Amino acid sequence: MSEGIRVAGRVNDSITDGPGLRYTLFVQGCPRRCEGCHNPQALPFEGGTLMTAEEVFAEIGKNPLLSGVTFSGGEPFCQAAALLPLAQYVKAAGLELAAYTGYCWEELTALPDPAVRQLMELCDVLIDGPFVLAQRNLDLRFRGSANQRILNCRASLAAGAPVWETSPRWVG
Repeated sequence: MSEGIRVAGRVNDSITDGPGLRYTLFVQGCPRRCEGCHNPQALPFEGGTLMTAEEVFAEIGKNPLLSGVTFSGGEPFCQAAALLPLAQYVKAAGLELAAYTGYCWEELTALPDPAVRQLMELCDVLIDGPFVLAQRNLDLRFRGSANQRILNCRASLAAGAPVWETSPRWVG
C-alpha cells in the first residue's frame, strides 16, 4: 500500500481542469502563495485528508466516463513521491494525466527531488507557471493567467525545453 497523499479536495466529474470528463485531485500545500489564488484553502501544508493512492484510484475507477485525471492544488510536485503510485495506476488504466503546477517548467526540472522527474515522465500535459492576477484572463482555455503554458510534458522532457501542447482537445 502506498504512503499517504495529503488531499485538499476531489472532483469526480470536472469539465474545467482539462478536456473531457476528468477526476481532479487537489493536493494540500503550496509554497507559492500567488495573489488571487483560486484554492487558498489548499495553501497550508497542514490539514486536508490523508488518503492512499489505492483509495483515490478506487474512486476514479467508479466513474467509467472519465477521460483523464488532473492533479491540482496546492502544489502537486510538493507531494511528487506520494503521487507516483497514483499516477502509475492512472496511466495503467489508459487515462490521460495532467498536472497544474505553480512552478515554471524550467524551475520544475531543476528541482533536486528525483520523484519530481518521475512524476513528470508520467504526465501527458503540464500546465505550468504561477497564477498572476495582473495577467488573469477568463477567456484562456484551462489556464487562469496569460503567463501559464499548456505543455506536452513528454515532448518537453525529450527536447530538454518546454514544448507547447498542440492537441485541439487542449488548445481549441
